[in-house]
Amino acid sequence: MVVVSGSNAQHVAEQLAQSLGWSHVKLEARRFPDSEGYIRIPEDEIEAIRSEPVVVVSNTFPDAGIVETMLILKAVSDVRKGSMENLRGIEPQKMEDIGPGVYLAVPYFGYSRQDKRFKPGEVISARAIADMLAGQCDGLAVLDLHAPKVLENLSVPVAFTSAMPELASHLQSEVNPDFILSPDKGAIDRASEVANLIGCEFSYLEKTRIDAHTIVHKAKDLDVQGKIVAIVDDMIATGGTICRAADALRSQGAVEVHAACSHGLFTGGAIRRLTQYVDGVHATGSLSNPRSVIDAGEALARGINELLGN
Repeated sequence: MVVVSGSNAQHVAEQLAQSLGWSHVKLEARRFPDSEGYIRIPEDEIEAIRSEPVVVVSNTFPDAGIVETMLILKAVSDVRKGSMENLRGIEPQKMEDIGPGVYLAVPYFGYSRQDKRFKPGEVISARAIADMLAGQCDGLAVLDLHAPKVLENLSVPVAFTSAMPELASHLQSEVNPDFILSPDKGAIDRASEVANLIGCEFSYLEKTRIDAHTIVHKAKDLDVQGKIVAIVDDMIATGGTICRAADALRSQGAVEVHAACSHGLFTGGAIRRLTQYVDGVHATGSLSNPRSVIDAGEALARGINELLGN
């Protein structure tokens, strides 16, 4: 079987292929001077694409990633359908349609936080993008989706997979925390899974949403005196929540505070900000980032195996 990738998730695709024991095909992906994308399956890989199920690995982030993902899915679909017509007259121009067998593995699902409608007329962007992707593949595997409910009743099967086991293993060996903290109730399942795997305590911060743009976090009284604490979430963007939580933890006696996540967006100087508040930042490689220390391929492999019924 074959794992294919373009430009935005090549390293994760290599990890996934290694985890599954499959071959990895890197597609020709480049940009024209006007920034439009270009995707092509190398001629010597066409037979592999047609001979067995294919897993496309691609992020829907940033916006260019959405376009690249759609182009890759369409290129793979055309080759598998035998649509090979080309202006240079390179043969074969037409081949037999070999049927379904295209799966999409998404390390980071962009727009995942736009999963609700706060005002009339707003688009639920996460669902809109998922519907587009579902029209071009036979199943999706998504890593640590922010709100899985948004993909309920999609037209193709969806496997929700998580890197929390890998994150827990990394934290246990590199940090050995005494306490796991979730930045809000929504991440309790993730934090509790990590805490249970490590065998330590966990709790969460109280979060109140004022409006679509404003969230207030309130620190609880936590028994962290003299303890090493790891704050665990699905993603870190600006790092503001983590910094406020770390400040509260230190005021309650924590001796070390670490931040860990599946998706390290680290926007707007987040790394610089975080290093002023925490002792370490740990992320998977779902997105290319300077704190990528955890393999995302193993988790995605579990999702693909679920889709394939393995």
